[in-house]
Formats: sequence, structure tokens, C-alpha cells
Amino acid sequence: MRMKRLLSLRVKFLLYVIGSFVSTVSVLYVCWQLAAYVLKLPNSPFVAPFRSIIRAVINHIGSVPAIIVVGMVMFVTIYFLLARGTTRYLKEIDQALVEVGLGHLDVKIPVRTSDELGKIAESLNTTMRGLNSSLQEIINGLEEIARGRFDREIAVQTGELAKVSESINSMAVQLSRSIEEERLAERSKNDLITGVSHDLRTPLTSILGFLKAIEEDRYKDETELRYYVNIAYEKSLDLKKLIDELFEYTRIHNGLPIQKSELDLVGFLRQLAEEFVPALEQAGMVSRVTALQEEVLIPADGNLLVRVFENLMVNAIQYGAEGKFIDIQVGTINGWARVAFINYGEEIPLSSLPHLFDRFYRIEGSRSKSTGGTGLGLAISKSIVDVHGGLISVESNRQQTVFETRFPLA
Repeated sequence: MRMKRLLSLRVKFLLYVIGSFVSTVSVLYVCWQLAAYVLKLPNSPFVAPFRSIIRAVINHIGSVPAIIVVGMVMFVTIYFLLARGTTRYLKEIDQALVEVGLGHLDVKIPVRTSDELGKIAESLNTTMRGLNSSLQEIINGLEEIARGRFDREIAVQTGELAKVSESINSMAVQLSRSIEEERLAERSKNDLITGVSHDLRTPLTSILGFLKAIEEDRYKDETELRYYVNIAYEKSLDLKKLIDELFEYTRIHNGLPIQKSELDLVGFLRQLAEEFVPALEQAGMVSRVTALQEEVLIPADGNLLVRVFENLMVNAIQYGAEGKFIDIQVGTINGWARVAFINYGEEIPLSSLPHLFDRFYRIEGSRSKSTGGTGLGLAISKSIVDVHGGLISVESNRQQTVFETRFPLA
């Protein structure tokens, strides 16, 4: 500790002052003695000029003022000479800082002393090494990101550059997510085109086949002709239904503007159940609406929401006829309005549950062989629920199948 104090910058400047004072006094003393010696020497051509100068200074200025003036000049001169190394080192540090300010972080300041200036140089070198390392890490990370490695995380832990690295990491995650969403959108578009092509081709091929048979008079009598025409007509209706549902799905999925108003789900679903009485009677079924409150209010577009519940009701009639009942439950739970359509028909296979709301998805097996369908009804329902900020899900077991929707309460 004592050695550090002795080697401090303050002690150095104090030593410069003391050294300058001692040197000035010593030189002045020598000059004083030399002047006195010159004045005592006998006259000679060599000594006369110096003796004249000395006597002129003493007579016109005075010995004391002359000593003071000369001493001050000598003191300042010697002080600057002694401090020259320190000031040169300060300029060297200043120049290095200018280079750093220009972005040259590879500048290295030589540590020439063990005083404060040496410590400053050492600290600056350490700081610049850290900055250079952090910047190199960021540059390497950006190069990896530019190559498409969005999972490359830039690990800068301290300083303002840590915020920069966090922002870059966040940007990489967002960019990766955006690219993945774009890929999914492209894949979804291709799947949509493939599904549409397949589903349009089937009825269209059938229609063209029967019309060609009629065009080529390949029928026995008018009864068979009417039979062909009837089949072509039914297939045309199927084709129209598919096109209408496809148009509705794309309209909703692409951000159809909705007109929300306050809607009472209890009254809404009771009215819907009344409208389906003929279809239920034809299927030999009965619907039962159970409401835990007198009214459950949500902000919704009734014209769109009716399509959701119509699809769920039609689905329950088609696949749950053997259960004889359709239970519609309305209530609230944790700030949400809950509507459940329950049928007691055949169980939906576990492998089909995750895909039930996908476009053109149909369950293979007995549930779909007799009923058919476009495969868009539940996809449309999910899109409508999504634009209302709601949730839709399905559970199925041997006892019952439950389609549940939830909407934010008004």
C-alpha cells in the first residue's frame, strides 16, 4: 500500500515540483558564485564582456529581481522537462481514446507506469478487450442468423451490449416464427388447393359421366334418363354446397369483419333447438337445453355464431342418432360463457380428435360412410369461434361425445 502511494501520480507531480525547485536553486547558486568570481577576476579582453553584462544587470535591474525572474523561468522550464514523460503518456492515452471513439477497439495502450495513468491504461485495455469480444460474439451470431440458424443465441451477459444481444435474440426468434408461419401458410395454401381439387373433382367427374351418357343416348328409356338427370342434379347440389362452404371458410379465415352486439346465449340456443325440431323428429331424436342461469350475455355476431351452433347440431344429429338425445348445456365458468353439445352416439377415434377441426378432414369408418359431408363444417365453426376470441374443443368416449365452445362474457 505504501509503495502504491509513493508511486501515485500526486506524489510524482510533487516530486516534479521539488525537483524543479532544488534544481533551480542549485543552478541559481552556481550562477551567483560564478558571477561573483567573474567580478573578482582582473580585467582581460576575455572577461571584460561578461563583467560588463553582470554589472549592467546589477545596476539597472538589481541582483534580487534578476535572480527571481531567472529562477521563475528556470523553475517552469525544469518542471516541464521533468513532467514531459507523464504528459506524453497522457497524450498517448488521449489518442487511444480518440481511436476507440472512431470504432477501433483493437487499439492497445501500453502500460508504462504503475501509477493512476498505468491503471487507467490497464482498465481501458480490459474494457476494450471485453467490448471487442462482445462485439465479435454479436457479429458471429448475426452471421449465423444470416445463414438461417435462428436458434443461435448471442450470449452477452453484461453492459449495454447485453441489451443489444437480447434484442437481436428476440428479433431472431420473431423472424424464425414469422418464417415458420409463412411456411405453414404456404403449406396450408397448398393443402387447401389439393383438398379443393380433390373434393371438386369427385362430384364433377360424376356429373360429367352422367351427362356424357345422356349426350350419347346411352340410356334405355325415359325412366333411366330421369334417373341419370336426378343423380347429376344431386351431385350438382353437393358441388354447390362445397363451393359455398369453401367460400365461407376462406372469407372468415382471411379476416371477415364482424358486427358484435350483446347476445343472450340461453334464448339464442333455445330458439335454435326449436328450429331443429323437424330434423330431430325425422332422426328420432330429442334436444334438451339446460341453462344454469336465466341469461348468459356475450359480445358476438349472431349471424356468424348461428352457423357454429347449426354445424354442431347437424353434426350431433348425423353421428349421434342412435343415442336419441342431444343435450345442450349453457353456463359460465371462470369469466367465460360455456356451451356444450352432447350426443350419445358412436365414439370418435382418439387418433381423429386432434384433426377434427382441420379443413376437409373426415373420419374414416362408420361415422362417415353414410353421412359424407364436405369436411369444412367444423373448420368453419372453429374459424368463427376464433374471430370471437373464443375456444372450441371436443372430447369423446364410449358414453358420449362433447363439443364445447367458450366465449368471453360481456
